[in-house]
Amino acid sequence: MMPRLSLFFRLIVRPMLRERARSLLIVFAVALGVAVVLAIDLAGDAAAGSFQSSLQSLAGDNNLEVTADGGVPQSIVGDLARLPWPIRVTPRIEDHATVAATGETIPLIGIDFIAQANNPDETQLTPSGDTAIFDDINNPDAIWTIRSLGDRVGGTVTLIINDRKHNYTVRGFLPLSAHVSGDVAVMDIDAAQQATGKAGRVDRILLKVPDQPSFASWQQKLRSVLPAGVQLLPQGSETEANRRMLAAFRWNLRILSYIALLVGAFLIYNTISVSVVRRRAEIGIVRALGAGRRAVLLAFLAEAAVFGVVGSLIALPLGRLLASGAVRVLSTTVNALYVSSRPGTLALSPSSVLLAIVAGVGVAVVSALAPAREAALVPPTDAMARGRREYTVRVERRRDSFLALVLAIAAAFACRLPPVGGKPLFGYLAALLLVAASALAIPATVTVLMPLLSAALRKLLGVEALLAARSLAGSLRRTSVLVGTLSTAIALMTSVGIMVGSFRQTVVTWMERQLPADLYVGPAGEPGGDRYPTIQPELAGRIATLPGVAAVSRFRAYHMEYEGLPATLASVNVGPSELREGTEFLSGDPPSVVLRQLAAGNNAIVSEPFANKHHVHTGDVLTLPMGERAVSFRVIGIFYDYGDEAGTILLARSTMLRYLPDQAASSLAVYLAPGADLETVRTEIRNTIAGSEVLLFSNLEIRRLAIRTFDQTFAITYALEAVAILVAVLGIAGALLSIVIDRRREFGLLRFLGADRFQIRRIILVEAGLIGILANIAGLALGYLLSLILVYVINKQSFGWTIQFHWPVSVLVAALSGVYLATVLAGLYPASIAQRLNPIEVIHEE
Repeated sequence: MMPRLSLFFRLIVRPMLRERARSLLIVFAVALGVAVVLAIDLAGDAAAGSFQSSLQSLAGDNNLEVTADGGVPQSIVGDLARLPWPIRVTPRIEDHATVAATGETIPLIGIDFIAQANNPDETQLTPSGDTAIFDDINNPDAIWTIRSLGDRVGGTVTLIINDRKHNYTVRGFLPLSAHVSGDVAVMDIDAAQQATGKAGRVDRILLKVPDQPSFASWQQKLRSVLPAGVQLLPQGSETEANRRMLAAFRWNLRILSYIALLVGAFLIYNTISVSVVRRRAEIGIVRALGAGRRAVLLAFLAEAAVFGVVGSLIALPLGRLLASGAVRVLSTTVNALYVSSRPGTLALSPSSVLLAIVAGVGVAVVSALAPAREAALVPPTDAMARGRREYTVRVERRRDSFLALVLAIAAAFACRLPPVGGKPLFGYLAALLLVAASALAIPATVTVLMPLLSAALRKLLGVEALLAARSLAGSLRRTSVLVGTLSTAIALMTSVGIMVGSFRQTVVTWMERQLPADLYVGPAGEPGGDRYPTIQPELAGRIATLPGVAAVSRFRAYHMEYEGLPATLASVNVGPSELREGTEFLSGDPPSVVLRQLAAGNNAIVSEPFANKHHVHTGDVLTLPMGERAVSFRVIGIFYDYGDEAGTILLARSTMLRYLPDQAASSLAVYLAPGADLETVRTEIRNTIAGSEVLLFSNLEIRRLAIRTFDQTFAITYALEAVAILVAVLGIAGALLSIVIDRRREFGLLRFLGADRFQIRRIILVEAGLIGILANIAGLALGYLLSLILVYVINKQSFGWTIQFHWPVSVLVAALSGVYLATVLAGLYPASIAQRLNPIEVIHEE
């Protein structure tokens, strides 16, 4: 044991301590990569993991729930309560309200307080306060809450519910601080129905059934007495449906966070490779003195493990810090696109610590295996042959190029395979194969490009540039690793940039067609992936009669669940003005033809994400639970849609009202008459909606708002790209520093031959610039191929969107220029070290 520790100290620890700057750069790069993975994991748990929120956590010990699209008729509550079975029936209104003072959206729950009082086992929603519950349950202004929303009994809270603002009086507090993160407002169910406009309906009926007979038997018995249009599901099914929908979102985030780790793996590989090359003589000596191959292998693996352990420990507080910023962005995205959520508590759990250590140490050790094995296998007699490995790389580059071609073909084949469990696993495999193919093709690429670049650089920058180019060409193995590291980061940045830019341009083009109205009216309450506040029907009627208004299109949406996944059930007017809408169908059929058919009967059109998630085709029949009826609709078209990732089923408004006769709209599209002045009509509408909590947007304003939301959604993506590039640039700095240390003798000889310090500095900076140029060329080519996979495979299989390919030229030029500049700047410190070398001391060392 002692000889091994001595070997590790002399062969590994001493050089690490002697070259502190290089070691610190590598440790920080690893720490940053691990911190990103940890931050995304913590922020994802807090943002997406807490979406269960109050609506689900306040469900008590119930084990079944009854739901229906558009709400459950209230008569079913009485039918279930009269059954001669020992079941507990708890009707609920579940909605959201906006706190006027803060703009925060909170859950609004309506319960039957009288029935609740008769159920001693269900005490989560039992208020406690200074007044008796039953004195106020008939008061429509009474609410019960937790103490963070109301500071005292009798205090007033102003809430916006749908398009109405109202003052409510806090009549008591709920003992929920241990169960709910954030605020919640509870009302008696009659008052909640009145406030939300759901007279005669409830959102959910919670059921508690005994353990005997079996749960399946109870489901069968209850199913037999319920109307065909309602669903009987295990309690929490909606939560599980939301989790399944969010799986792709969180999966893609995790994959993006692994980019930094992948780049870090290249850096560890490069670091250990440089260590092996620089210490070949020492390896030969210790092997000649009796050290076994296993001891040498373990020594270099231990070096990688040290980087991994130290980097992981630094990553713990750094990841926690990054998570605090990421959770806000992720929460905004989850709320806007998926489901109501509040950020949970960020805490470093034992599993989080384990994740960081396993990620850091695991990646470090695995990436060091190849160079450590090389160190162990080197014969003592070949140890002094410093150019042997470079010669081997040159000989093997044709073989590696052939393997790169094979991997590229395998990647193309993987792209054609279907998703697994809703996840584009083969798409990610194709991307990984392309990255590996690129790494194998780098030596041949460098061999081809270096003569071209060196000839041009000699004319532009002189002999220093020629020496730098020949030095990189002469150390092909080391150059290939450096170029491969940076080009991989550039490729991932390029591919994600192209994907986001393509998606953004597709959304802009889609909105130009999809939003043809001149003005739009929507509730002031914050909309979200599962929230569709409504507008009073009479308001739409008043707007329609204003001078200059040609037509008002009413859009209504309901949050629903279809085949275990969330979706949106929506309706729209189908009239002469609405036929101007630019809805584009996958079949290429004219919108006017399809929309006329939509109003002709029980027909529906579905969005592309819905069709892809549920494998729906034109001509298929969908059966939807609407009220008390199960209604069948024939799919007559599939339309492009980028506004709802969960997917949408769209009906004609007249068809929807036959089954769900609620006249309220979720939003209004206002079409102006020919020749009408926009600002004049806008002023008239403002006067008409005065006193209602609704917002008025022009066509241009709503587009800008949508694009702002889009950019906020992808902010975390840009941040992850930046971290990956930063990790790569730090690694380049560390590698260049290693090169300087390794080439001390060469620089000393150049100084003896007459080179001054500034020429030495120029050589290092030109080498850094050449690495940047080669990495940009290779990264741009690989990034283009990866972007095709992202656009046409991964996004298509994950979210169901068809994205039109677009080159964001200005963004890419700015990003690649920034990376190149950062690469050159990364050579400044190693160049300063090279300048300070004393040639006499270097020669004496030899």
